[in-house]
Amino acid sequence: MFHKEGFTIILITAVLTVTGVFLTDKFSSNIWLNKLIMLTLIVLLILVLQFFRNPKRKTILNANQIIAPVDGKIVVIEEVVESEYFKDKRRQISIFMSPINVHVTRYPISGKVNFSKYHSGKYLVAWHPKSSTENERTTIVIENNTVGEILYRQIAGALARRIVNYAKKGEEIKQGTDAGFIKFGSRVDVFVPLHMKIKVNLNEIAKGGETVIAEIVK
Repeated sequence: MFHKEGFTIILITAVLTVTGVFLTDKFSSNIWLNKLIMLTLIVLLILVLQFFRNPKRKTILNANQIIAPVDGKIVVIEEVVESEYFKDKRRQISIFMSPINVHVTRYPISGKVNFSKYHSGKYLVAWHPKSSTENERTTIVIENNTVGEILYRQIAGALARRIVNYAKKGEEIKQGTDAGFIKFGSRVDVFVPLHMKIKVNLNEIAKGGETVIAEIVK
């Protein structure tokens, strides 16, 4: 299964691949050059297909837990002051996505969207400390009756040039469902209340829609 945001790019790449293979076979008599060109085009198509894949995930709905919104490596777990919306201390959990990761964004918890805003910005590498506040990004706040409000931020990386965000202020959303897409390498920051227990460790690999990253301590 492939994400709808990739349909146009996949189609264009497929057409270019088929056209390139046909023209190479028709006009080039160099066997090794033909093989090299054809192999390059096929590898490019495979990479595009892999990037836009949208695997099904088994999300276990739980109002007490925050799940990873994306696939990737946990690169930050720290207490910070979230200055855009909360303007107080929160626990930040950041997940870095390489170009080979699934780039679908999923809602980390069910609830109501209280805030959704796009910010234009720079394209620093996604692991840069200032990327969270200076890069192109979207900020989304979801209110849940059990947890309260949590914030997640889609951040463009050095290669990313388009962030897709489906969250609209006032709508009710469901944990684990499709929340958007970030094209070509990026990062997502999640800000949770300090009283929540962190369930992941630095450098751990998270699976979007399934890995629990924080939960309420009872």
